Amino acid sequence: MRILILGHRGMLGGELFSRLSLLHDVAGKDIDEFDIASESECRRVIAGAEPDIVINAAAYTDVDGAENQKELCFSVNAEGVRNVALACRPGRIRIVHFSTDYVFDGMKEAPWREEDPCRPLNVYGEAKLAGERNLQQYSEHYLLIRTAWMYGKQGKNFVKTIMSKAGDVGRLEVVNDQRGSPTYAKDLAAAVERLLTDGHTGIFHVTNRGTCTWHEFALKIMAYAGMDDVPVTPVSSSRIVRAARRPRNSVMDCSKFVEATGKTLRVWQLALQDYMSRERLSGGN
Repeated sequence: MRILILGHRGMLGGELFSRLSLLHDVAGKDIDEFDIASESECRRVIAGAEPDIVINAAAYTDVDGAENQKELCFSVNAEGVRNVALACRPGRIRIVHFSTDYVFDGMKEAPWREEDPCRPLNVYGEAKLAGERNLQQYSEHYLLIRTAWMYGKQGKNFVKTIMSKAGDVGRLEVVNDQRGSPTYAKDLAAAVERLLTDGHTGIFHVTNRGTCTWHEFALKIMAYAGMDDVPVTPVSSSRIVRAARRPRNSVMDCSKFVEATGKTLRVWQLALQDYMSRERLSGGN
């Protein structure tokens, strides 16, 4: 397959580029090469690549920053998706797009299913939901994957932030009343490849298996880093001042993915250990 990845140097885009390039003809475009908020730019880039599939891994991801940069967030995460979908319509090009647990309000006790009603709590979630709706309105050939709590080799993530703060301050305070499933971008890329290869369309929830709070996640990071001596204090999210509200429950029901592919992602602890080992973040390094 001829595949174009938008945002190919990002956390997920980089993993997708590396993995899919092994078997397919893959090209990439990033923020310095085109403007996803421009419909004409999207048409130019996609027409020039002549792809069978466009994977949109480009996104505005500053959740707190979005509260003060709503126009920018919507231009990338909502209008950008519309532009990509419109550019793909004439050639009936398949689109793969990614969304987030933040389209939900977190009030449900059970894991979130694909058909659950979306009620975002913050601007970032509103923009991602608008992007989902644009995708569904303007594309007849899409694969929409919602994921959560992602970390990986490229860019900022919770693992790197926790280790940096632990090294600088020597102690941590981490919220213990928000629950989700940490997801390794490398594992997510493998799941995307499987869905593409099998020709699936529609909406899928995909995360690593198992759940934890941010506090439990931080404890495991410290353990794998050989930094068990760093105190990690659990605190209520009400104690942490942040611009954007977060959902209390971000756990995703991935049973549709399992039923469709016969596969599951690794438990999050094993994925985290693998990531930290690969990036040499473990063993006190």
